[in-house]
Amino acid sequence: MEYKDYYKILGVARDATQDQIKQAYRKVARKYHPDVSKEANAEAKFKDIGEAYEVLKDPEKRAAYDKFGANWQEGQHFEPPPNWDAGFEFRGTGYTGADASGFSDFFESLFGHGQTGRQRTHVFRMKGEDQHAKIVIPLADAYRGARQTITLTRPVIDGDGRVSTSPHTLHVVIPKGIIEGQRIRLEGQGLPGHGGGPAGDLYLEIVFQEDPVFHAEKRDIHLTLPVTPWEATLGATLTVPTLGGHVQVKIPPNSQGGKKLRLKGKGLCSASHQGDQIVTLQIVLPEPRTEEQRRLYRTMAEQMPFNPRSGLER
Repeated sequence: MEYKDYYKILGVARDATQDQIKQAYRKVARKYHPDVSKEANAEAKFKDIGEAYEVLKDPEKRAAYDKFGANWQEGQHFEPPPNWDAGFEFRGTGYTGADASGFSDFFESLFGHGQTGRQRTHVFRMKGEDQHAKIVIPLADAYRGARQTITLTRPVIDGDGRVSTSPHTLHVVIPKGIIEGQRIRLEGQGLPGHGGGPAGDLYLEIVFQEDPVFHAEKRDIHLTLPVTPWEATLGATLTVPTLGGHVQVKIPPNSQGGKKLRLKGKGLCSASHQGDQIVTLQIVLPEPRTEEQRRLYRTMAEQMPFNPRSGLER
């Protein structure tokens, strides 16, 4: 997809105030409104203008969008990196308070599909809006539980109407056995209330760091275990890593590549739920480096004739 320069679309500088953004939007929206504009592409431009304003009028979306800075140019091919939005706070219980129907793939790749956030009501005493952020944690912290100090990025508007960011440092307890996609609720850590009302809450969505050895699927932890042909054929007892430490695992004789072994209770376990570790065997053939070693392979081929592709014959 193509990168969209929302500042260029509205014709404002990146350090424009919120008032300047509003004024620029009104100006270009009037110019390209399909009911009054005679230009052939007025409808498409008007749509882009509305999308740009949806992002830049919102301090939270604008701060997240500005993360890319000048690294991208209008029209360049663009793919957001995984979890690009981790550490940013957004209003409501999701990443957008807008109805994003009809917006571009670029918008949806950053802010998701439209979902209406909590609307303000005209009451004197009102609870502050909830905030939502994504945090990335190691699998080991989810396995054991942990205490972390995290710093999120919270957008603020200064007295001149310019958007900047400020750090929001929190002490967070990561519950043992939490899984990816679950949320931690921090009461009173959202936006301040109005008229003496209580502050909103902050919801932290959990995402796991990429791990070189393990990967999680809900509560189960998966590991690919390389084994030699003789370990798979004759059986063996091998030392296998788990998130809780190394354990001894018996490889049954005549195991084929792809065979799965289940280690009960070695996944992400909470007080009420249990996960397992799934070990998938991967048979690794040693590379013959000498003529004698190559002779061993030829001997096996002669004495153990076997066609692993017989099932493919019709």
